[in-house]
Amino acid sequence: MKSSAGTSSSKLYGSDEKKPLASNSEQKCSTVKGKLEKSSMLSGKRPLDKGNCSDQSSAKKPKISDTPTAMKSKQLTVKAEKEKADEDDDDDIPISQRIKKSPPSNSKTSSMKQKAAKVVSSSLKKLNKKSKKEFKNSKYIKSTKVSPSSGDGQKKWSTLVHNGVIFPPPYKPHGIKLLYDGRPIDLTPEQEEVATMFAVMKDTDYMNKPQFKKNFWEDWSKLLGKNHTIKDLDKCDFTPIYEWHLQEKEKKKQMSSEEKKALKEEKLKQEEKYMWAIVDRVKEKVGNFRVEPPGLFRGRGEHPKMGKLKRRIRPSDITINIGKNAPIPECPIPGESWKDIKHDNTVTWLAFWNDPINPKEFKYVFLAASSSLKGQSDKEKYEKARMLKEYIKNIRAAYTKDFTSKDVTKRQIAVATYLIDKLALRAGNEKDDDEADTVGCCTLKVGNVECIPPNKLKFDFLGKDSIQYVNTVEVELPVYNAIGQFHTGKSKSDDLFDKLDTSKLNAHLKELMPGLTAKVFRTYNASITLDEMLNKETKDGDVAEKVVIYQRANKEVAIICNHQRSISKSHSAQMSRLTEKITELKGVLKELKIDLDRANKGKPPLKDADGKQKRNLTPEVLEKKIAQTNAKIEKMERDMQTKEDLKTVALGTSKINYLDPRITVAWCKRHEVPIEKIFNKSLLAKFAWAMDVDPDFRF
Repeated sequence: MKSSAGTSSSKLYGSDEKKPLASNSEQKCSTVKGKLEKSSMLSGKRPLDKGNCSDQSSAKKPKISDTPTAMKSKQLTVKAEKEKADEDDDDDIPISQRIKKSPPSNSKTSSMKQKAAKVVSSSLKKLNKKSKKEFKNSKYIKSTKVSPSSGDGQKKWSTLVHNGVIFPPPYKPHGIKLLYDGRPIDLTPEQEEVATMFAVMKDTDYMNKPQFKKNFWEDWSKLLGKNHTIKDLDKCDFTPIYEWHLQEKEKKKQMSSEEKKALKEEKLKQEEKYMWAIVDRVKEKVGNFRVEPPGLFRGRGEHPKMGKLKRRIRPSDITINIGKNAPIPECPIPGESWKDIKHDNTVTWLAFWNDPINPKEFKYVFLAASSSLKGQSDKEKYEKARMLKEYIKNIRAAYTKDFTSKDVTKRQIAVATYLIDKLALRAGNEKDDDEADTVGCCTLKVGNVECIPPNKLKFDFLGKDSIQYVNTVEVELPVYNAIGQFHTGKSKSDDLFDKLDTSKLNAHLKELMPGLTAKVFRTYNASITLDEMLNKETKDGDVAEKVVIYQRANKEVAIICNHQRSISKSHSAQMSRLTEKITELKGVLKELKIDLDRANKGKPPLKDADGKQKRNLTPEVLEKKIAQTNAKIEKMERDMQTKEDLKTVALGTSKINYLDPRITVAWCKRHEVPIEKIFNKSLLAKFAWAMDVDPDFRF
């Protein structure tokens, strides 16, 4: 049971640098009578298969050299961020019940593979043709060398060339004065910029949050200085600046399509050279080459730092990583220089800097999700989760045995591993005093877990992104008893697992299986649940019905991982429109049935609502129209139910980060569901490596 849902937003950059990666692995994207045809998946995205082309843009190519080199450097020790999509991920809730594993079907026939060719949409085929055409014009070639599997500290690339990052434009003062006690006040450009950041949020919920306003005032008052006229935020009237902001928005809306196109082309021209990197002579798209502009931190949930100023990032904040003999990217801001230049081929980031709000964290620039390095990383991640299948039985037997161990540390490790496995909890990390008071498994407090006889646990804590999480779950009796023992002699603010921290737990997990982490458990449980539900519940039916089955399975995974979202503001309006359309169609259906009854009796149809004579249709035509109308009503009712069921559930995060895409592709092939009904264009590009999977694939 979820007590709340939070809005989902994502950090600008992120990945897991500790994951083993392999460069330039040969991946396919095909379907011909059972396998997808080779495809670049998206225009502008470099295909992963050996026979396809390097990506080319119609705009001017970046002027970067392609000098081969192989250089081993000491790995920069920095805390790697989680993947962007993982940052969208919310808190974890228990799995109310496990689905019994269904054995793989042994009734597969060659007809399945023959049907598989229908999976690919016409849009993918068109993209494939475009990709082949681009290949002929490409001066870049895909390396035929297959790099060895890369682990921590191992080489990820031999040559790396890129142009660094692009910075947001400098602030242009507008000169609009805010009012203080009713009087206009002069501000410096720096003071005005921050005041404008606050003013444009006038109609947001943040203006009702005291913490947001408190943090803003603390940072803005420092810019104002002790001797400034403004002494009290409550006496400030930002309306003039807000009205200016609305006028500027309206001006943009009123721009002609030609003006908008010109602006777009100018922006593309400025950004083009930053969009690409050359990795081992292969042109790869860069995922996030734009430096985030300054602004007010919003956070998610009740974050204690909401409203604080995210200062402008300068070149002197940024460390660049590039090939040893490659030209160093030119600093785009005159008179400034990069913080540092690295030549570390054991990592895949192109640049990083300290987060301005949480300096202990880092913002990274990586290659795009469709790159070969990222594709190989994803494949290895899901293969590791599949490998857990071979270990899971022994792992569960081991921690079950230790539930009653006399060694308190062993007992706490066993219970924590159980919670991570069965309840999909994160391991958790210690927080500083000024960080959000969020917890994971290892950092749960006594007050976060209540024992409810005979064997239920009620969890109540601030999870990831400061979203309140409340859930009650039935657990095995030894776990219930152990939690009760961990409570003994402690106050509510004491650590539940006082003998355990994340480093000890992670070390223990790696002893159970090479590379095992809490996230591997989440990936395994999410993927195995999707695989089993799809295999068990998919029946004969049309594509729309099968898509609904997929969404239900996807929803189950989202519940397991607690991927929440706030209810859309337009949800009620959408439901009302659907209700009106269904009511209207039911009225049409009623008239058709009356006309059919009269036609069967040889009578002419009644006049319509406007008093006009209707066409005298045959019973056969009327029956066909009735069937079509019934089908429309059924589809709308199905859509309406789906919208209602998913109004607080975010399906995207699990698709991006926790569900092995081969499960989806194989299911689509087996059941003749067009792949784009499940994956959008960005996912098709991200998971190009999975498109040649056999229809019989099971996780």
